[in-house]
Amino acid sequence: MSRSSSNWHLDFPLAPATSRHMTAPEIKICGLSSPAALDAVIAARAHYAGFVFYPPSPRHIGLDVAQSLGARAKGRIASVGLFVDADDDTLATAIAAANLDIVQLHGKETPERAAQIRARIGLPVWKALPVRSAEDVARADMYASAADLILFDAKTPEGALPGGMGLSFDWKLVSGWKGRPGWGLAGGLTAGTVAQAVQLTGAPLVDTSSGVESAPGVKDVDKIAAFCKAARNP
Repeated sequence: MSRSSSNWHLDFPLAPATSRHMTAPEIKICGLSSPAALDAVIAARAHYAGFVFYPPSPRHIGLDVAQSLGARAKGRIASVGLFVDADDDTLATAIAAANLDIVQLHGKETPERAAQIRARIGLPVWKALPVRSAEDVARADMYASAADLILFDAKTPEGALPGGMGLSFDWKLVSGWKGRPGWGLAGGLTAGTVAQAVQLTGAPLVDTSSGVESAPGVKDVDKIAAFCKAARNP
C-alpha cells in the first residue's frame, strides 16, 4: 500500500467505477465509530472510511476504538482521519493508533500549516474548505501545493461544528471545477441528492456523514448501502 503524499491513491483494489453518462465518483463515508458501520461501508464498496478525532463532535472516537477500527480496515479500505486544528502530537498519536492512510484537515488550517503537516507526517493531506460563495471556492487555489485534495463543504454557522450538520451549499459554485489539486464534494449529501450533485458538479469524490445516519453519530447500514448505490449511478 502506497502512503506517499505525492501519490495518494492506494494500491489495494478499490470499488470499480460504473457509469451511465459519466464516471462515477469515489465515495467516502465519514464519522464511523463501530465495527458494524465500518463493515457496512466496506460491503457497500465505498473507497474511504472516515474517522473523526475531534472531541466536540458526536462522531469522535478515542484511541482504543481508533486502533480497533484501523486494524479492521487495514487492507480492505483506505482510512481517513479527520482533525480540526490539531497539534502535532494529536496528529501523530491518532495516525499511529488507527494506522491512517490519509489526514483530512477540517479546521482553519492555513496553507502553510497544511504544508507543514504534509511534510511532517509523510501522508496525503486533504483540506476541507467551507463554502457559501464564489470567494470561498477561490480560496482553494491557495492550497495547490499544500494539499492533495480539496473537499468543498458547506459553511456552518459561527460557533457550530465545522461539518457533519447536514447543511449544503449551491453546487453550481463548484460545477466542473478544474483547479489544483484534486477535489471532492461534501455537505448535506444523501442517497436522494448525491446523484443530482454528481451530475451537476462532476465531482470526482463525494463525502457524507450525517446523510447516512439515523441520529447524530449513529450510522444506518441501509442508508450507507443506498448512498453508495446512488453515488455509483449518477
